Amino acid sequence: MAGWVYWLDMAGVIVFALSGVILACRSRMDPFGMLVLAAVTGIGGGTLRDLVLGVRPVFWVSDPAYLWVILITVGLAILGFHYIHRLSRVFLPVADAFGLALFTVIGTLKAQSLGAPGVVAVLMGLLTGVAGGMVRDVLARRVPMVLRQEIYATASIAGGVVLVSLEALGVPVVAAVAASLATTLALRLSAIHWHLALPVFAWVTVARPAPPSAEVDGTGEPPPPPRRPKVRVKMIPPERSRRRRRSS
Repeated sequence: MAGWVYWLDMAGVIVFALSGVILACRSRMDPFGMLVLAAVTGIGGGTLRDLVLGVRPVFWVSDPAYLWVILITVGLAILGFHYIHRLSRVFLPVADAFGLALFTVIGTLKAQSLGAPGVVAVLMGLLTGVAGGMVRDVLARRVPMVLRQEIYATASIAGGVVLVSLEALGVPVVAAVAASLATTLALRLSAIHWHLALPVFAWVTVARPAPPSAEVDGTGEPPPPPRRPKVRVKMIPPERSRRRRRSS
């Protein structure tokens, strides 16, 4: 199982690196910028996980094959970007979902192998799956996707909780890993297919009724100054939020 996990981990690094390359091209970065975004997306989450858990050296220092995989991925992407760009609409989001599920399992298992509590293991799985994408989006001057409406981090958390819970109940590791992968994939792929999203909270201005004018109330006195509108925090359903973004 460890051998399969290793090669699937490499596949996840390739997919995440490709997402960094595509975002770098959309942001009009040079080849070095493409390499930076590909690297932070592919190995950034695992690096932060190892640093938090106190693992020395981090995984790509002890196994430089990860760096070579990223370099080769960026080189091939530069040569055939037109073909990769066509895959970005359908194939890449689905492959990214598989990478998220796998990275979640790898981060959770590694934290458990080091004796971390269950809640810490879930957070380490989340960190492994989403931290690289967060750093990528920040470098590209975008609001990280996991902080917006996308059901992304939620799927990772659910997969980590399933893995930790099943192992605590004595379920074999292979079955627990399979259930965790299925949970994360089901949530993420459902969100992609049906455009599922979480509600957002926003500042909403509520206008107050205008005061009566002097002609209406008959006093002959000047009307009072208009009252300031109220500002409240309101939860906006996903459908309304998407319509607002489309109209703007």
